[in-house]
Amino acid sequence: MKEKYRAKAEAFARLLEIMDTLREQCPWDRKQTLQSLRNLTIEETYELADALLEENMEDIKEELGDLMLHLVFYARIAEEKGAFDVADLIHQECEKLIRRHPHIYGDWDVNDAEQVKKNWEQLKLKEGKRSVLQGVPNSLPALVKAQRMQEKAAQVGFDWNDAEAVWDKVREEMQEFYEATQAKTFAERQQKMEEEFGDLLFSLVNYARFMKIEPETALARTNAKFKKRFEYIESQAAGGRLQDMSLEEMEALWQKAKEL
Repeated sequence: MKEKYRAKAEAFARLLEIMDTLREQCPWDRKQTLQSLRNLTIEETYELADALLEENMEDIKEELGDLMLHLVFYARIAEEKGAFDVADLIHQECEKLIRRHPHIYGDWDVNDAEQVKKNWEQLKLKEGKRSVLQGVPNSLPALVKAQRMQEKAAQVGFDWNDAEAVWDKVREEMQEFYEATQAKTFAERQQKMEEEFGDLLFSLVNYARFMKIEPETALARTNAKFKKRFEYIESQAAGGRLQDMSLEEMEALWQKAKEL
């Protein structure tokens, strides 16, 4: 083993040893299953996402550690079932990385990162994937899922020619959504509005992709900004009761919060 990796390997081995001890001796750890850990893993993933958004390196380190523990936990349970162990999954991932980077480990030539992404999707299809969209999890948040599907479709040539054409599509979807709001009956109006609003969001995600904007990150930052400003209004309300304030008073505090 190269000396530069020795300390890292020892740290990982220590984590594996602690996981084995906890699984054998701790009542809580012993009772966990693949399904009981699932929601906890989702929670840890979102905690990491929050830390990444803030670029807080201490929090990122902590949340990465928590998530790594979960990965080791799943591998330990799988080992108990005789399915695979942590070495199996790591070696499998290593082989996949080597296989999908023929420009590094083979004789393929690439011009840029976009070519690498296109090659990646083509290689996945050769490995037996039925669709370029197969790797997009069904449970992804809808905004992220829309972006990932669009990216994958674009990598095999199913894409708009330029950003202006996408913006024309956004305008078209905005008009169709407005028309849906004018439907005569409530049932028809609600059904059409939901459909057209979904189409509008999808087209906006597409435009964001062309503009090199991460829509999920952009919305997360806006959510955080709204939360901070609204909480300022709450902190300034007499007795903490927003119900006793007029909309004009709240708007004045909102404008002040924007200056902070």
